[in-house]
Amino acid sequence: MSETKQSPFAASGASSVESPRDTIISVSPVALAKLIELRATEPDAEKLGLRLAVVSPAGEDFRYDLVFEEFLKSAFTDEVRTIDGFKFIMPASDVDSLRGAELDYNEQAGLVLRNPNRPKAPAIEGLVRDDETSAQIEAIVSVDVNPMLAAHGGFVTFAGHDTEGTAYFTMGGGCHGCSMSKQTMLDGVQTMITERVTTITKVRDLTDHSSGANPYFS
Repeated sequence: MSETKQSPFAASGASSVESPRDTIISVSPVALAKLIELRATEPDAEKLGLRLAVVSPAGEDFRYDLVFEEFLKSAFTDEVRTIDGFKFIMPASDVDSLRGAELDYNEQAGLVLRNPNRPKAPAIEGLVRDDETSAQIEAIVSVDVNPMLAAHGGFVTFAGHDTEGTAYFTMGGGCHGCSMSKQTMLDGVQTMITERVTTITKVRDLTDHSSGANPYFS
């Protein structure tokens, strides 16, 4: 395994030779070196890869589970990628949520996954997400609402609308758990949506801001 241990410090061109074209995620040299160091303390270290899975429900900020496991025992549906000799195992259902993310490491935070993706919208029975009203709302969220919230590190995800004129959202990033989230939703998002989508009269927040089992509705 000497090749694997040397690869975190190899020239940047080495990874293009060793790694498949679609690695799904990227891994910084310092993170890879740390993973190799941690794996070396495990029994049968050479058989282990890192399983990386999304464990948060749809509509909530991403939370991840990172654990060493034997890559030869991964599920048939798992996606296994080799990056500089190190195996990464990802559930097929999480690939779209992880694609383009970078795994990094620093002494203060430990392993950090920088993910450019946003959580998928939660599937709420009875809500509509595939009509003209939904398309209008999605466009406003993409072009106006989220760029505004991005200045505060936050974003909203459209979950759908009902037949009574209410649009439902979840809030993420800096808006998740923020004491001002209700005001942001009602004063900001609601105004922007209701002024431009005539079929929508109000918005509601589905976010579990307390990180408990049941979300509250604003």
